[in-house]
Amino acid sequence: MRRTIFGLLAVLALAAVGVFAAVASAAVPQNTAPPAISGTPKAGSTLTASDGTWTNSPTSFTYQWQRCASDGRSCGDITAGTSKTYTPTTGDVGHALRVVVTAVNADGRTAAVSEPTAPISSANGPTNTVRPALSGSPTVGDMLRVSNGSWSPTPTGYGRQWQRCDAGGGSCVNIAGATGQTYGVRSADAGHRLRALVTARTSAGSTIVASGVSAVVAGTSTTTTVVTTTTSTTTVPGNRAPSLTFLSLRVTRGRAYVRLRVCDDSTGRITIIARDNKARVLSATHRFRVSLVSSCNVYGKSWRLASKFRRHGRYVATLRAVDAQGRLSLLRSRSIRFR
Repeated sequence: MRRTIFGLLAVLALAAVGVFAAVASAAVPQNTAPPAISGTPKAGSTLTASDGTWTNSPTSFTYQWQRCASDGRSCGDITAGTSKTYTPTTGDVGHALRVVVTAVNADGRTAAVSEPTAPISSANGPTNTVRPALSGSPTVGDMLRVSNGSWSPTPTGYGRQWQRCDAGGGSCVNIAGATGQTYGVRSADAGHRLRALVTARTSAGSTIVASGVSAVVAGTSTTTTVVTTTTSTTTVPGNRAPSLTFLSLRVTRGRAYVRLRVCDDSTGRITIIARDNKARVLSATHRFRVSLVSSCNVYGKSWRLASKFRRHGRYVATLRAVDAQGRLSLLRSRSIRFR
């Protein structure tokens, strides 16, 4: 009997320990609003981290600053960045920064991460007076262009990096290879907003400023039907996007002449979107209609080429086919260098 009582007491004691352990675990700090960074994102200018908002009464905080890619991804710890404040160095220029704040109390610790800063500018880079702006249609198959904005003193050169953001205009990430003044909107952009980072350079340094974001990119209708009962995907027959092959490009007496081959799974009207492109020149768009009488046809088209495209430098012509259902071929291009 006595052993039974002692055994029962031991079980109750273990249960009590478990309850106390669960209570202790629940008392670990919990983040309710993330940390934030204040200050100017420029080399030599001090940035300050806020602690954020926490429950369960943290008694202390620790800080770890991180250097990231320009879009705030691929972050790594900065060895010397362990204080509430951090002063960016020349090694941070072109990178975004963020801070990891860890809240501590007697029951444990919890970490929370801030949003990244804008890319860090040089200490003596030019001052932006008018923000870069986007122009063009945010529609798959069309072209967007970013202006340089206005700066003081006048920059000697510019760089660009286009970014794809979520539908709310946040969480922007770099688009690989999209570093020109113009950007051809692609199917992966549908449902997202776009913006561009513009870097202005002088002999004293560089400054990076983000343009405003575009409207949500309008995409084309889908070509698949989802069978919800089996979660499988089937392609609707006779409804694929057309294909286009850019066969040749020449410019004679101020006119651009192209030959192209278009294929589709149904005959009928096809729209050809041709675009003239050149560095530091606003692009021009031309539209033509052709009639597809068999699965593949070859066409020749021409248009008057504005003088601004025929000056010294490389001229690029891009072609894209659109079928009656709005499905787009891949973008194809050819170029000519004018001397």
